[in-house]
Amino acid sequence: MENQTLDIRGMTCAACAQRIEKTVRKLSGINQASVNLASEKLFVEYDSSSLNLSDIKAAVAKIGYEVAEKPKNSDVTIPIGGMTCAACARRVEKAIGKLEGVESSSVNFATEKATVAYDPGKVRLSAIKSAIEKAGYQALEVNKADAADEDRARKQREIKTLWTKFTISAVFSLPLLYIAMAPMISFIRLPFPAALEPMNYPLLYALVEMILVAPVIGVGYKFYTIGFKALFQKSPNMDSLIAIGTTAAVLYSIYNTFQIATGHFMAVDALYYETAGVIITLIMLGKTLEAVSKGRTSEAIKKLMGLAPKTAVILENGQEKEIPIDEVVIGDVILVKPGDKIPVDGTVTGGHTAIDESMLTGESMPVDKKEGDPVYAASINTTGVIQFKAEKIGSDTALAQIIKLVEDAQGSKAPIAQMADIVSGYFVPVVCAIALLAGIGWYIGTAGDLKFALTIFISILVIACPCALGLATPTAIMVGTGKGAENGILIKGGEALETAHKINTIVFDKTGTITEGKPKVTDVLVAGGILKDRLLQLTASAERGSEHPLGQAIVLGAKEAGLSLLEAEQFDSLTGRGIKARLEGEEILAGNRKLMDEQNISLAGMEEISDKLAEEGKTPMYVAIDGELAGIVAVADVVKESSRAAIERLHRMGIEVAMITGDNKKTASAIAKQVGIDRVLAEVLPQDKSNEVKKLQSENRKVAMVGDGINDAPALAQADIGIAIGSGTDVAMESADIVLMRSDLMDVPTAINLSKHTIRNIKQNLFWAFGYNVIGIPIAAGLLHLLFNGPLLNPIFAAAAMSLSSVSVLANALRLKRFKPETGKR
Repeated sequence: MENQTLDIRGMTCAACAQRIEKTVRKLSGINQASVNLASEKLFVEYDSSSLNLSDIKAAVAKIGYEVAEKPKNSDVTIPIGGMTCAACARRVEKAIGKLEGVESSSVNFATEKATVAYDPGKVRLSAIKSAIEKAGYQALEVNKADAADEDRARKQREIKTLWTKFTISAVFSLPLLYIAMAPMISFIRLPFPAALEPMNYPLLYALVEMILVAPVIGVGYKFYTIGFKALFQKSPNMDSLIAIGTTAAVLYSIYNTFQIATGHFMAVDALYYETAGVIITLIMLGKTLEAVSKGRTSEAIKKLMGLAPKTAVILENGQEKEIPIDEVVIGDVILVKPGDKIPVDGTVTGGHTAIDESMLTGESMPVDKKEGDPVYAASINTTGVIQFKAEKIGSDTALAQIIKLVEDAQGSKAPIAQMADIVSGYFVPVVCAIALLAGIGWYIGTAGDLKFALTIFISILVIACPCALGLATPTAIMVGTGKGAENGILIKGGEALETAHKINTIVFDKTGTITEGKPKVTDVLVAGGILKDRLLQLTASAERGSEHPLGQAIVLGAKEAGLSLLEAEQFDSLTGRGIKARLEGEEILAGNRKLMDEQNISLAGMEEISDKLAEEGKTPMYVAIDGELAGIVAVADVVKESSRAAIERLHRMGIEVAMITGDNKKTASAIAKQVGIDRVLAEVLPQDKSNEVKKLQSENRKVAMVGDGINDAPALAQADIGIAIGSGTDVAMESADIVLMRSDLMDVPTAINLSKHTIRNIKQNLFWAFGYNVIGIPIAAGLLHLLFNGPLLNPIFAAAAMSLSSVSVLANALRLKRFKPETGKR
């Protein structure tokens, strides 16, 4: 299975998104297809062995939408100066083609540009430019803005075009509206040109209105080209509604203009030119405001994309050389001075500094970096000068991975959106049917009053708004996941975002999650006459082969005590119990009571001491030599500062908190007491953690698991929501639904709270979107007039209401930007 994200152009409403989804899902080999109307993206998962990406693109293009092509990283377009003829172009082409690593080159003399496909691992962009210069021409600045800049520029152009179209339509539709309405207003005598009096000069009056509406229709031509095409293909959308309604108004008006010309002057009362003009103008305004608001929903991801620097300073033969970021290759040694941004991911090879990584983690305090420490693209070097080796570039950097994760999350659909999707799929055809039936019904009911029936028909078509339904969920998810990313909380999808607000039980792993995960040796207690240093030396030597944090703490404790470690002749890790090793002919066992019981080793005289240590929150490790108890090495792990505050906050939110650990019950209970844990699951083997989560789920609980290690991965996957601490392993992060980029447990209640706010926002949006259509369509159909002899809804007011419905949904989603993370303060 392969996943791809495609940029789609030409969508105007939820019906368009539904149509693309339906078309793509019909293709053989498609596993999943989801369209995000707000971000204009199609997310597909397909079997690449049976289906090509080009087939998907072709299917989308066939139904009238455009798939925007993304240039490859190794493709570049270089503007060239100095060419005078086609021979110059051939010469440049030849010069570039000679370079090793250049796959293809094409020079267009007319556009004065060279398009080059090359392998950045074999040839740098600067070498290609140099070859052009050596051939006697100018290699001008490469116009290779990154994807974020291109997307931003494109959307800004779209907004500018929409504003221009709205301005033009307003310039013509306002005088059109005045000319149409002024003669009808009897209680105020508005100034009006005598030559246009409808009763005296009806034909001139009608022709002036026709001339004024023509530019407005011209500006809104896309409503007709897209709308009628979708209608003829039996997949009508919002544009179809507007196209049918305004076309009916204009054609009816043209017919009545012809009637006036043939002497039927009373037809001047049945002109609808201003209705068509003002409807298009108002909808154009709504579309413009919608585009501006949609742009703001994805601001968080644009900020992330804009963080990466454009250039890097590399060391080449001992010389500093500034190159574009696209030219950095793995293995380059990069120099970063104070105040500069880290250009790519890598490992420090020289120097010492503090780096602000808040863009990745949300943590405001700079992190000390020395030789051997990792650095990440877009973080800021605050103090010293460092050199580091480039290890991850382009789409492999941590920043790029975060952007990809957030983009995927923003494109995913929450289960709550399913009802809106179903309604959107049938919405436009049903509205067309209602408009037609209501129009015919009123025409018959009013004994042939075509003007009355047409008002009903147009009002229904124009007031119906599938856009509000289509935007209700994705916009809130985009803002919510973006807000999370700003605060170092990566939510992997709409389903995770929705499920998180239902969580009523959270299970925390102890080591590295509630505690710092950096335990230290606190006590060495001996039995049987062995010296303390000898016991610590043997235990540490045996633990050298262990990856367990407690074992590593003992090794570190021995080194700090100045003890030399011995080579183990044999080593076995006994999962969930401890270790067994052979040192200098002696068999060493180090572990918990379970291990000692298994090996029939008596703990006489040490059990009380062990219990006391456990009550103090320390983890006692029994050590036996050749089958005899030799003593206890106790290790303690410090509780994180944020743990108690986070658990108190979760309690205030009505969430039960449990802790799961392989530690003995007394140690676990001591830690739990310190931080206010409700339920302790102690002495749990790593492979049994997921079973403990299952048991809680069997009690009809919605369970979240918070962990940071490889052994937490099954439990993270089993839980309704898996939350991985960012300082943990890649495996844990891969298994999780939510990733906390820093190790602050206050981010757990923040993530739950963000989910609650987002889902509440989605529900509000859906309520208004559904409510607007449920109330608006019957009013437009003349329900008030039928029941209470009330007024009809003027199509112009229907258009204004329709435009405002989408904007109101977007404005409500943008309120999520005010969300504040938890601080630990009451």
